[in-house]
Amino acid sequence: MSFANKTVLITGATRGIGKAIALKLAAEGANIVIAAKSVEENPKLGGTIFSAAAEMEAAGGKALAIQCDIRYEEQVQHVVDKAVETFGGIDILINNASAISLTTTEQTETKRFDLMHSINVRGTFIVTKTCIPHLKKSANPHILTLSPPLNMDPKWFDKHVGYTVTKYSMSMMTIGWAKEFSKDRIAANSLWPRTTIDTAAVRNLLGGAMLANMSRTVDILADAAYFILSKPSGSCTGNLFIDEQVLAAEGITDLSHYSVVPDAQLYNDLFV
Repeated sequence: MSFANKTVLITGATRGIGKAIALKLAAEGANIVIAAKSVEENPKLGGTIFSAAAEMEAAGGKALAIQCDIRYEEQVQHVVDKAVETFGGIDILINNASAISLTTTEQTETKRFDLMHSINVRGTFIVTKTCIPHLKKSANPHILTLSPPLNMDPKWFDKHVGYTVTKYSMSMMTIGWAKEFSKDRIAANSLWPRTTIDTAAVRNLLGGAMLANMSRTVDILADAAYFILSKPSGSCTGNLFIDEQVLAAEGITDLSHYSVVPDAQLYNDLFV
């Protein structure tokens, strides 16, 4: 499938994984709608919606940067309306925005618990709901959510139950949407990395340089997303994909070039 002139709405695409996926699709000629909060650069994370939009256009696509906090329905509606007004429709939705707190129950402040649920679960639901009428009109509509496979091993719950519940909820919504919108040929899939990914959040907030150097680059998820979104929406749906599996299905098994440090021992991501 060609992405030329296809419109992609992506949440939280100012940096990291979201920006990498958006850049990959922009390079294929897609229109990218960047819905995120950052209009001033965070010194620990970097990037704004405007700097990301400039990169999308430099890569070969068109870009529309709109400040949006997906916790607020009226802001989401504004983004969707502007996307349709500017580009004529929406073909692909990428639910990338998330909040994270890897804390135990006693360590998790109520406001942080609420934030994770309001962004990861409620926000993802609102954005998807608002895009559905426009996705129904697309020739090959896809919803791709950055969330993990469902694994009920207690070890994924006991150290950060609040966060786990929100990310698993995103994956359960994927399963539900795949069934609910099958008659409309709207694909709904999730994507998750097998290893940790070198992002500003990992490097500056979560694990430091040591973890970043045991990680892969964001390019592996961009490539995996590209292959998923290239598939016919009527048949590729309801999957909770791991990046390696997607690439293996395309005959790509040498993943060494994705490592931040060549031949480094890689660190498994959460939930894998």
